[in-house]
Amino acid sequence: MRHDKLGLQLELLLLLTENRQWTVEQICQKLHIQKRNLYYYLDFFRGADFNIVKHGAYYSISRDSKFISRLCDIVKFSEDEIMLIKRLLDESDNSNMLVRSLKQKLMRFYDFNIIGDEQLRLRHAKIVSTMYEAIRSQQMVVIHNYSSAHSGSVTDRIIEPFLLMNGNRDIRAYEIKSKMNKTFRLSRMESVTLLDEKWLCRSEHRQIYTDIFNFASEDLIPVTLRLDQLSYNVLVEEFPLAEKDITSDGEHWLYNSHVCSLKGIGRFVIGLYDHIEIINSPELEDYVCRKLQLFSEKRSV
Repeated sequence: MRHDKLGLQLELLLLLTENRQWTVEQICQKLHIQKRNLYYYLDFFRGADFNIVKHGAYYSISRDSKFISRLCDIVKFSEDEIMLIKRLLDESDNSNMLVRSLKQKLMRFYDFNIIGDEQLRLRHAKIVSTMYEAIRSQQMVVIHNYSSAHSGSVTDRIIEPFLLMNGNRDIRAYEIKSKMNKTFRLSRMESVTLLDEKWLCRSEHRQIYTDIFNFASEDLIPVTLRLDQLSYNVLVEEFPLAEKDITSDGEHWLYNSHVCSLKGIGRFVIGLYDHIEIINSPELEDYVCRKLQLFSEKRSV
């Protein structure tokens, strides 16, 4: 029983450190535990110096928690190691599924333009350090000369940063002027200044999620698919992170998860429509039907 309890604690720890947040009901359903047990585990984590973050009804564990920070320091690659791995992958056969998967993971967590440039690397490190301090002390910062690809402008921004993302390449923050949560790319900032002002809009902070198809959103859409052997193989080979949300009944596989957009999973379903069954996911079913109808109408013109 002690081993079962430890296993549940580890599963909960992994769940809460993913790049998403969970409600109490979702956690209990996923781990098959009661609410009182969950609250007991959360209190245990707090006592072990894990920073439990609660945004509304959603829970997560901050990656600046002492243990998580130490673990990241142990397993992370040095910049020289990352550049060597990238060079070896660039020289490998790009048609190999594993090579493409590794490249995608590296690009998700490392900005090679910064790593390969000493001056950029120093500027990036200073910006990350300031952002980290702002999050820790819950203070505002000014982003100086932020180059926006969306508006084509270069302006100063006052923000409340609350989450470093994607290997410290991006910052999730609440922008005071627009009153919106946005994701800012650190490489587009000239510099940042820590302000004396504390956060004023913490209740408005919204985390952004990234699904296995690399779409991002503040909201999550539940989806369930029944897969045969072919569609199961394609899903786990092209999107390895999907495997943790897949169970098997012996003949088929059930993919039960959340996505940020119907576009990615929709393309996957349409490409293998005769190998996949959509289960209790009306939004996804409507999306696929609309796309197939549009395609049929184009062919008949």
